[in-house]
Amino acid sequence: MIVANQILNHIDTDYVKPLRDPLWNNIMLSEGIKKILSSSVMQKLNKIKQLGPTYLVYPGATHTRLSHSIGVFHIAKRILRKLVISSQCPDISLEGAVSFLCAALLHDLGHFPYAHSLKELPLADHETLTGKIILSQPLYNEIKENLKIDPFFVAAIVDKSVKENITNEVIFFRNLLSGVLDPDKLDYLNRDAYFCGIPYGVQDIDFIISNILPHKEKGIAVYAHGLPAIENILFSKYLMYRAVYWHKTVRSATAMAKKALYMGLRDEIIKPEELYDLDDETLLATWTNKLSKNNQSAQTTKNNYKPFSLLKNISERKLYKMVLEIPFCNENKNHNILTSLDKRYGKEIKILSFIKKHFPDCGEESVIIDIPESISFEVDLLVFYKNGFNNFTESDSVFNETVIKGFRETLRKIRVFMPENICEKLSKNSSAHEITEILMSN
Repeated sequence: MIVANQILNHIDTDYVKPLRDPLWNNIMLSEGIKKILSSSVMQKLNKIKQLGPTYLVYPGATHTRLSHSIGVFHIAKRILRKLVISSQCPDISLEGAVSFLCAALLHDLGHFPYAHSLKELPLADHETLTGKIILSQPLYNEIKENLKIDPFFVAAIVDKSVKENITNEVIFFRNLLSGVLDPDKLDYLNRDAYFCGIPYGVQDIDFIISNILPHKEKGIAVYAHGLPAIENILFSKYLMYRAVYWHKTVRSATAMAKKALYMGLRDEIIKPEELYDLDDETLLATWTNKLSKNNQSAQTTKNNYKPFSLLKNISERKLYKMVLEIPFCNENKNHNILTSLDKRYGKEIKILSFIKKHFPDCGEESVIIDIPESISFEVDLLVFYKNGFNNFTESDSVFNETVIKGFRETLRKIRVFMPENICEKLSKNSSAHEITEILMSN
Protein backbone atom coordinates (compact mmCIF):
# COMPACT_ATOMS: atom_id res chain seq x y z
CA MET A 1 0.00 0.00 0.00
CA ILE A 2 3.03 2.29 0.25
CA VAL A 3 3.12 2.94 -3.52
CA ALA A 4 -0.67 3.25 -3.65
CA ASN A 5 -0.50 5.93 -0.97
CA GLN A 6 2.23 7.71 -2.94
CA ILE A 7 0.04 7.73 -6.05
CA LEU A 8 -3.01 8.93 -4.09
CA ASN A 9 -0.96 11.65 -2.46
CA HIS A 10 0.37 12.68 -5.88
CA ILE A 11 -3.16 12.89 -7.32
CA ASP A 12 -4.58 14.74 -4.33
CA THR A 13 -1.79 17.25 -3.76
CA ASP A 14 0.00 17.84 -7.09
CA TYR A 15 -3.04 18.46 -9.30
CA VAL A 16 -4.21 21.82 -8.00
CA LYS A 17 -4.17 24.03 -11.12
CA PRO A 18 -7.78 24.35 -12.36
CA LEU A 19 -8.65 24.41 -16.04
CA ARG A 20 -12.26 25.11 -16.95
CA ASP A 21 -13.89 22.61 -19.29
CA PRO A 22 -17.49 22.93 -20.58
CA LEU A 23 -18.09 19.21 -20.11
CA TRP A 24 -16.26 18.24 -16.91
CA ASN A 25 -16.12 21.69 -15.25
CA ASN A 26 -12.83 22.10 -13.35
CA ILE A 27 -10.05 19.79 -14.53
CA MET A 28 -7.15 19.88 -12.10
CA LEU A 29 -3.65 19.93 -13.58
CA SER A 30 -0.22 19.63 -12.01
CA GLU A 31 2.39 22.27 -12.73
CA GLY A 32 4.28 19.80 -14.92
CA ILE A 33 1.20 18.75 -16.91
CA LYS A 34 0.28 22.41 -17.36
CA LYS A 35 3.69 23.05 -18.94
CA ILE A 36 3.31 20.03 -21.23
CA LEU A 37 -0.13 21.30 -22.22
CA SER A 38 1.41 24.64 -23.20
CA SER A 39 4.00 23.04 -25.49
CA SER A 40 3.83 23.85 -29.21
CA VAL A 41 3.27 20.22 -30.25
CA MET A 42 0.32 19.96 -27.86
CA GLN A 43 -1.20 23.26 -28.94
CA LYS A 44 -1.25 22.02 -32.54
CA LEU A 45 -4.23 19.88 -31.50
CA ASN A 46 -6.16 23.10 -30.96
CA LYS A 47 -6.26 23.43 -34.75
CA ILE A 48 -7.66 19.96 -35.42
CA LYS A 49 -11.41 19.51 -35.04
CA GLN A 50 -12.28 16.39 -33.10
CA LEU A 51 -14.97 15.45 -35.61
CA GLY A 52 -13.44 16.83 -38.79
CA PRO A 53 -16.12 17.87 -41.29
CA THR A 54 -19.02 16.91 -38.98
CA TYR A 55 -19.59 20.62 -38.29
CA LEU A 56 -21.09 20.75 -41.81
CA VAL A 57 -24.06 18.83 -40.39
CA TYR A 58 -23.86 19.78 -36.70
CA PRO A 59 -22.59 23.40 -36.56
CA GLY A 60 -21.65 23.10 -32.88
CA ALA A 61 -19.18 20.26 -33.55
CA THR A 62 -16.12 22.49 -33.70
CA HIS A 63 -14.50 21.18 -30.52
CA THR A 64 -10.86 20.21 -30.88
CA ARG A 65 -8.51 17.31 -30.32
CA LEU A 66 -6.93 19.42 -27.56
CA SER A 67 -10.12 19.73 -25.52
CA HIS A 68 -10.76 16.02 -26.00
CA SER A 69 -7.21 15.14 -24.91
CA ILE A 70 -7.62 17.18 -21.72
CA GLY A 71 -10.89 15.36 -21.06
CA VAL A 72 -9.21 11.98 -21.54
CA PHE A 73 -6.52 13.00 -19.05
CA HIS A 74 -9.21 14.01 -16.54
CA ILE A 75 -11.10 10.71 -16.78
CA ALA A 76 -7.85 8.71 -16.74
CA LYS A 77 -6.96 10.39 -13.44
CA ARG A 78 -10.35 9.49 -11.96
CA ILE A 79 -10.07 5.88 -13.15
CA LEU A 80 -6.54 5.57 -11.78
CA ARG A 81 -7.61 6.89 -8.40
CA LYS A 82 -10.43 4.34 -8.19
CA LEU A 83 -8.25 1.39 -9.22
CA VAL A 84 -5.23 2.12 -7.07
CA ILE A 85 -7.17 1.85 -3.81
CA SER A 86 -8.31 -1.69 -4.68
CA SER A 87 -6.57 -4.64 -3.08
CA GLN A 88 -6.68 -6.32 -6.52
CA CYS A 89 -4.64 -3.61 -8.21
CA PRO A 90 -1.46 -5.09 -9.74
CA ASP A 91 1.96 -3.73 -8.86
CA ILE A 92 2.37 -0.31 -10.39
CA SER A 93 4.83 2.47 -9.68
CA LEU A 94 4.41 6.19 -9.15
CA GLU A 95 6.42 6.74 -12.34
CA GLY A 96 4.09 4.38 -14.17
CA ALA A 97 1.02 6.23 -12.88
CA VAL A 98 2.40 9.61 -13.99
CA SER A 99 3.40 8.11 -17.35
CA PHE A 100 -0.12 6.76 -17.83
CA LEU A 101 -1.67 10.17 -17.13
CA CYS A 102 0.82 11.81 -19.49
CA ALA A 103 0.01 9.19 -22.17
CA ALA A 104 -3.70 9.93 -21.75
CA LEU A 105 -3.03 13.62 -22.37
CA LEU A 106 -0.72 13.04 -25.35
CA HIS A 107 -2.46 10.03 -26.96
CA ASP A 108 -3.70 12.00 -30.02
CA LEU A 109 -0.55 14.00 -30.79
CA GLY A 110 0.01 12.15 -34.07
CA HIS A 111 -3.61 12.32 -35.16
CA PHE A 112 -4.34 13.39 -38.71
CA PRO A 113 -6.60 16.33 -39.56
CA TYR A 114 -10.14 15.87 -40.88
CA ALA A 115 -10.90 13.20 -38.26
CA HIS A 116 -10.59 9.75 -39.86
CA SER A 117 -10.57 10.87 -43.49
CA LEU A 118 -6.97 9.73 -43.88
CA LYS A 119 -7.33 6.46 -41.99
CA GLU A 120 -7.28 4.09 -44.98
CA LEU A 121 -4.47 5.84 -46.82
CA PRO A 122 -0.99 4.25 -46.89
CA LEU A 123 0.24 6.26 -43.91
CA ALA A 124 1.71 5.43 -40.52
CA ASP A 125 -0.75 4.80 -37.66
CA HIS A 126 -1.38 7.91 -35.61
CA GLU A 127 -0.35 6.03 -32.45
CA THR A 128 3.04 5.31 -34.03
CA LEU A 129 3.41 8.96 -34.99
CA THR A 130 2.45 9.93 -31.44
CA GLY A 131 5.19 7.70 -30.05
CA LYS A 132 7.77 9.29 -32.36
CA ILE A 133 6.70 12.80 -31.34
CA ILE A 134 7.01 11.89 -27.65
CA LEU A 135 10.52 10.56 -28.20
CA SER A 136 11.59 13.59 -30.26
CA GLN A 137 12.61 17.06 -29.24
CA PRO A 138 11.37 19.30 -27.80
CA LEU A 139 8.74 17.12 -26.11
CA TYR A 140 11.22 14.46 -24.94
CA ASN A 141 13.10 16.93 -22.74
CA GLU A 142 9.91 18.68 -21.62
CA ILE A 143 8.52 15.39 -20.28
CA LYS A 144 11.78 14.52 -18.50
CA GLU A 145 12.22 17.98 -16.97
CA ASN A 146 8.63 18.74 -16.02
CA LEU A 147 7.33 15.31 -15.00
CA LYS A 148 10.58 13.53 -13.99
CA ILE A 149 9.64 10.38 -15.91
CA ASP A 150 11.09 8.40 -18.80
CA PRO A 151 9.40 9.48 -22.09
CA PHE A 152 9.88 5.93 -23.42
CA PHE A 153 7.41 4.71 -20.78
CA VAL A 154 4.83 7.22 -22.05
CA ALA A 155 5.44 6.36 -25.72
CA ALA A 156 5.20 2.62 -25.05
CA ILE A 157 1.79 3.02 -23.40
CA VAL A 158 0.40 4.86 -26.44
CA ASP A 159 2.15 2.94 -29.23
CA LYS A 160 1.42 -0.77 -29.08
CA SER A 161 3.83 -1.44 -31.94
CA VAL A 162 6.66 -0.92 -29.46
CA LYS A 163 7.76 -4.44 -28.51
CA GLU A 164 11.10 -3.97 -26.76
CA ASN A 165 11.43 -3.58 -22.99
CA ILE A 166 7.69 -3.93 -22.43
CA THR A 167 6.85 -4.76 -18.83
CA ASN A 168 3.64 -6.04 -17.27
CA GLU A 169 3.08 -2.54 -15.96
CA VAL A 170 3.20 -1.08 -19.49
CA ILE A 171 0.72 -3.72 -20.67
CA PHE A 172 -1.61 -2.93 -17.77
CA PHE A 173 -1.61 0.77 -18.59
CA ARG A 174 -2.06 0.06 -22.32
CA ASN A 175 -5.21 -1.87 -21.48
CA LEU A 176 -6.47 1.01 -19.34
CA LEU A 177 -5.93 3.51 -22.15
CA SER A 178 -7.58 1.39 -24.84
CA GLY A 179 -10.51 -0.93 -24.11
CA VAL A 180 -14.24 -1.13 -23.44
CA LEU A 181 -14.11 1.34 -20.56
CA ASP A 182 -11.17 3.45 -21.68
CA PRO A 183 -11.02 7.17 -20.86
CA ASP A 184 -10.80 8.00 -24.58
CA LYS A 185 -14.24 6.54 -25.32
CA LEU A 186 -15.79 7.90 -22.13
CA ASP A 187 -14.74 11.41 -23.09
CA TYR A 188 -15.44 11.41 -26.83
CA LEU A 189 -18.94 9.93 -26.55
CA ASN A 190 -19.97 12.55 -24.00
CA ARG A 191 -18.06 15.43 -25.61
CA ASP A 192 -19.22 14.72 -29.16
CA ALA A 193 -22.85 14.42 -28.04
CA TYR A 194 -22.56 17.66 -26.04
CA PHE A 195 -21.19 19.72 -28.91
CA CYS A 196 -23.47 18.16 -31.53
CA GLY A 197 -26.42 18.98 -29.31
CA ILE A 198 -27.77 15.43 -29.17
CA PRO A 199 -28.40 13.08 -26.21
CA TYR A 200 -27.21 9.78 -27.67
CA GLY A 201 -23.63 9.66 -26.36
CA VAL A 202 -24.22 10.74 -22.76
CA GLN A 203 -22.67 8.40 -20.16
CA ASP A 204 -23.05 8.34 -16.38
CA ILE A 205 -19.33 8.68 -15.62
CA ASP A 206 -19.77 8.65 -11.84
CA PHE A 207 -21.72 5.37 -11.95
CA ILE A 208 -19.27 3.79 -14.38
CA ILE A 209 -16.17 4.62 -12.34
CA SER A 210 -17.81 3.51 -9.10
CA ASN A 211 -18.36 0.06 -10.63
CA ILE A 212 -14.93 -0.73 -12.04
CA LEU A 213 -12.15 -2.80 -10.52
CA PRO A 214 -8.63 -3.57 -11.71
CA HIS A 215 -7.71 -6.74 -13.54
CA LYS A 216 -4.09 -7.74 -14.08
CA GLU A 217 -4.50 -8.99 -17.67
CA LYS A 218 -7.46 -6.92 -18.94
CA GLY A 219 -6.77 -3.66 -17.14
CA ILE A 220 -10.36 -3.07 -16.09
CA ALA A 221 -13.26 -5.31 -15.10
CA VAL A 222 -16.73 -4.29 -13.97
CA TYR A 223 -18.99 -5.40 -11.14
CA ALA A 224 -22.15 -7.19 -12.27
CA HIS A 225 -24.46 -4.41 -11.09
CA GLY A 226 -22.51 -2.06 -13.37
CA LEU A 227 -23.60 -3.94 -16.52
CA PRO A 228 -26.17 -1.26 -17.51
CA ALA A 229 -23.28 1.18 -17.85
CA ILE A 230 -21.54 -1.08 -20.36
CA GLU A 231 -24.77 -1.61 -22.28
CA ASN A 232 -25.27 2.15 -22.41
CA ILE A 233 -21.76 2.64 -23.82
CA LEU A 234 -22.34 0.05 -26.56
CA PHE A 235 -25.73 1.42 -27.55
CA SER A 236 -24.46 5.01 -27.38
CA LYS A 237 -21.61 4.13 -29.69
CA TYR A 238 -24.09 2.58 -32.13
CA LEU A 239 -26.33 5.66 -32.06
CA MET A 240 -23.43 8.09 -32.43
CA TYR A 241 -22.16 6.24 -35.49
CA ARG A 242 -25.66 6.12 -36.93
CA ALA A 243 -26.55 9.76 -36.32
CA VAL A 244 -23.18 11.54 -36.34
CA TYR A 245 -19.96 9.79 -37.33
CA TRP A 246 -21.39 7.98 -40.36
CA HIS A 247 -24.11 10.45 -41.31
CA LYS A 248 -24.27 10.40 -45.11
CA THR A 249 -23.26 14.07 -45.45
CA VAL A 250 -20.29 13.57 -43.12
CA ARG A 251 -19.34 10.50 -45.16
CA SER A 252 -19.51 12.57 -48.36
CA ALA A 253 -17.02 15.12 -47.02
CA THR A 254 -14.82 12.37 -45.58
CA ALA A 255 -14.81 10.47 -48.85
CA MET A 256 -13.97 13.60 -50.85
CA ALA A 257 -10.93 14.33 -48.68
CA LYS A 258 -9.79 10.71 -48.87
CA LYS A 259 -10.18 10.60 -52.66
CA ALA A 260 -8.19 13.79 -53.17
CA LEU A 261 -5.28 12.60 -51.03
CA TYR A 262 -5.40 9.03 -52.35
CA MET A 263 -5.02 10.29 -55.91
CA GLY A 264 -2.32 12.75 -54.87
CA LEU A 265 -0.32 9.96 -53.21
CA ARG A 266 -0.88 7.60 -56.12
CA ASP A 267 0.30 10.14 -58.68
CA GLU A 268 3.22 11.15 -56.41
CA ILE A 269 2.01 14.74 -56.31
CA ILE A 270 2.37 14.45 -52.56
CA LYS A 271 4.46 12.22 -50.31
CA PRO A 272 3.19 10.49 -47.14
CA GLU A 273 5.51 12.48 -44.89
CA GLU A 274 3.94 15.70 -46.20
CA LEU A 275 0.68 14.68 -44.54
CA TYR A 276 2.22 14.22 -41.11
CA ASP A 277 2.12 17.04 -38.57
CA LEU A 278 -0.68 18.91 -40.38
CA ASP A 279 -3.80 20.46 -38.89
CA ASP A 280 -7.14 21.22 -40.54
CA GLU A 281 -6.01 24.65 -41.74
CA THR A 282 -2.60 23.63 -43.08
CA LEU A 283 -4.04 20.58 -44.83
CA LEU A 284 -6.31 22.83 -46.87
CA ALA A 285 -3.80 25.65 -47.27
CA THR A 286 -0.94 23.39 -48.40
CA TRP A 287 -2.81 21.87 -51.30
CA THR A 288 -4.67 25.05 -52.20
CA ASN A 289 -1.25 26.70 -52.56
CA LYS A 290 -0.15 23.86 -54.81
CA LEU A 291 -3.08 24.66 -57.05
CA SER A 292 -1.80 28.22 -57.48
CA LYS A 293 1.84 27.35 -58.22
CA ASN A 294 3.35 26.43 -61.51
CA ASN A 295 5.47 23.52 -60.33
CA GLN A 296 5.81 20.80 -62.91
CA SER A 297 6.08 17.07 -62.31
CA ALA A 298 6.93 14.40 -64.84
CA GLN A 299 3.30 13.61 -65.54
CA THR A 300 1.07 16.25 -64.01
CA THR A 301 0.90 20.01 -63.68
CA LYS A 302 0.41 20.59 -59.95
CA ASN A 303 -1.47 23.85 -60.40
CA ASN A 304 -3.99 21.97 -62.56
CA TYR A 305 -4.35 18.88 -60.38
CA LYS A 306 -8.14 18.68 -60.13
CA PRO A 307 -8.48 16.24 -57.19
CA PHE A 308 -7.09 18.88 -54.80
CA SER A 309 -10.14 21.01 -55.60
CA LEU A 310 -12.16 18.48 -53.60
CA LEU A 311 -10.57 19.80 -50.41
CA LYS A 312 -11.51 23.36 -51.28
CA ASN A 313 -15.05 22.26 -52.10
CA ILE A 314 -15.38 20.69 -48.64
CA SER A 315 -14.46 23.98 -46.96
CA GLU A 316 -17.09 25.75 -49.08
CA ARG A 317 -19.67 23.00 -48.42
CA LYS A 318 -19.90 22.08 -52.08
CA LEU A 319 -20.38 18.46 -51.19
CA TYR A 320 -21.07 15.51 -53.46
CA LYS A 321 -24.55 14.00 -53.35
CA MET A 322 -25.37 10.36 -52.80
CA VAL A 323 -26.39 8.48 -55.94
CA LEU A 324 -26.62 4.99 -54.46
CA GLU A 325 -26.68 3.34 -51.03
CA ILE A 326 -26.66 -0.40 -50.36
CA PRO A 327 -25.97 -2.34 -47.13
CA PHE A 328 -22.47 -3.77 -46.88
CA CYS A 329 -22.45 -7.55 -46.60
CA ASN A 330 -19.31 -9.07 -45.14
CA GLU A 331 -20.09 -12.42 -46.78
CA ASN A 332 -20.28 -10.87 -50.27
CA LYS A 333 -16.89 -11.11 -52.01
CA ASN A 334 -17.75 -8.24 -54.36
CA HIS A 335 -18.38 -6.05 -51.32
CA ASN A 336 -15.17 -7.10 -49.62
CA ILE A 337 -13.14 -6.29 -52.72
CA LEU A 338 -14.28 -2.69 -52.35
CA THR A 339 -12.58 -2.37 -48.96
CA SER A 340 -9.30 -2.02 -50.88
CA LEU A 341 -8.76 1.58 -52.00
CA ASP A 342 -7.07 0.41 -55.19
CA LYS A 343 -9.88 -2.01 -56.07
CA ARG A 344 -12.41 0.67 -55.18
CA TYR A 345 -10.68 3.10 -57.52
CA GLY A 346 -10.93 0.54 -60.34
CA LYS A 347 -14.70 0.35 -59.85
CA GLU A 348 -14.90 4.15 -59.76
CA ILE A 349 -13.23 4.28 -63.19
CA LYS A 350 -15.77 1.79 -64.57
CA ILE A 351 -18.63 3.89 -63.19
CA LEU A 352 -16.96 6.97 -64.65
CA SER A 353 -17.00 5.36 -68.10
CA PHE A 354 -20.76 4.94 -67.76
CA ILE A 355 -21.21 8.53 -66.54
CA LYS A 356 -19.08 9.96 -69.36
CA LYS A 357 -21.74 8.88 -71.85
CA HIS A 358 -23.81 11.72 -70.45
CA PHE A 359 -21.07 13.98 -69.04
CA PRO A 360 -17.98 13.64 -71.26
CA ASP A 361 -16.03 16.38 -69.48
CA CYS A 362 -16.17 14.92 -65.96
CA GLY A 363 -12.86 13.79 -64.47
CA GLU A 364 -11.87 10.78 -62.40
CA GLU A 365 -12.43 12.76 -59.19
CA SER A 366 -16.15 12.93 -60.07
CA VAL A 367 -17.05 9.45 -58.82
CA ILE A 368 -16.42 8.33 -55.26
CA ILE A 369 -17.29 4.99 -53.68
CA ASP A 370 -17.39 5.20 -49.90
CA ILE A 371 -17.24 2.32 -47.44
CA PRO A 372 -16.64 3.04 -43.75
CA GLU A 373 -13.93 1.01 -42.07
CA SER A 374 -14.96 -2.04 -40.05
CA ILE A 375 -16.24 -0.87 -36.69
CA SER A 376 -15.35 -2.59 -33.44
CA PHE A 377 -17.81 -2.90 -30.56
CA GLU A 378 -15.38 -3.96 -27.86
CA VAL A 379 -16.90 -6.62 -25.62
CA ASP A 380 -13.67 -8.19 -24.39
CA LEU A 381 -14.54 -7.35 -20.81
CA LEU A 382 -14.74 -9.37 -17.62
CA VAL A 383 -17.74 -9.06 -15.31
CA PHE A 384 -17.28 -9.81 -11.61
CA TYR A 385 -20.00 -11.87 -9.93
CA LYS A 386 -19.94 -13.32 -6.43
CA ASN A 387 -18.45 -16.56 -7.75
CA GLY A 388 -15.74 -14.84 -9.80
CA PHE A 389 -15.21 -13.39 -13.28
CA ASN A 390 -17.29 -14.17 -16.38
CA ASN A 391 -16.86 -12.90 -19.93
CA PHE A 392 -19.20 -10.06 -20.85
CA THR A 393 -20.65 -12.08 -23.75
CA GLU A 394 -21.56 -14.83 -21.27
CA SER A 395 -23.27 -12.45 -18.85
CA ASP A 396 -27.00 -11.77 -18.72
CA SER A 397 -26.65 -8.75 -21.00
CA VAL A 398 -28.76 -8.52 -24.15
CA PHE A 399 -25.61 -7.49 -26.04
CA ASN A 400 -24.50 -10.87 -27.29
CA GLU A 401 -22.52 -11.60 -30.46
CA THR A 402 -25.68 -11.70 -32.58
CA VAL A 403 -26.77 -8.24 -31.43
CA ILE A 404 -23.29 -6.80 -31.98
CA LYS A 405 -23.21 -8.30 -35.48
CA GLY A 406 -26.56 -6.67 -36.15
CA PHE A 407 -25.16 -3.31 -35.09
CA ARG A 408 -22.29 -3.61 -37.54
CA GLU A 409 -24.48 -4.73 -40.43
CA THR A 410 -27.01 -1.96 -39.85
CA LEU A 411 -24.39 0.78 -39.77
CA ARG A 412 -22.05 -0.11 -42.62
CA LYS A 413 -23.17 1.07 -46.07
CA ILE A 414 -21.68 1.22 -49.54
CA ARG A 415 -22.39 4.65 -50.95
CA VAL A 416 -21.62 6.26 -54.30
CA PHE A 417 -21.21 10.05 -54.37
CA MET A 418 -21.04 12.43 -57.34
CA PRO A 419 -21.19 16.20 -57.91
CA GLU A 420 -24.65 17.69 -57.47
CA ASN A 421 -25.00 18.80 -61.09
CA ILE A 422 -24.41 15.23 -62.29
CA CYS A 423 -26.84 13.79 -59.76
CA GLU A 424 -29.58 16.18 -60.82
CA LYS A 425 -29.37 15.23 -64.48
CA LEU A 426 -28.97 11.49 -64.13
CA SER A 427 -32.08 9.39 -64.17
CA LYS A 428 -32.02 8.02 -60.63
CA ASN A 429 -33.67 4.72 -61.42
CA SER A 430 -31.58 3.81 -64.43
CA SER A 431 -28.31 5.15 -63.02
CA ALA A 432 -28.74 3.29 -59.72
CA HIS A 433 -29.38 0.06 -61.60
CA GLU A 434 -26.36 0.52 -63.88
CA ILE A 435 -24.04 1.51 -61.03
CA THR A 436 -25.17 -1.41 -58.88
CA GLU A 437 -24.39 -3.80 -61.73
CA ILE A 438 -20.91 -2.30 -62.09
CA LEU A 439 -20.27 -2.60 -58.35
CA MET A 440 -21.38 -6.20 -58.26
CA SER A 441 -19.54 -7.32 -61.43
CA ASN A 442 -16.32 -9.32 -61.23
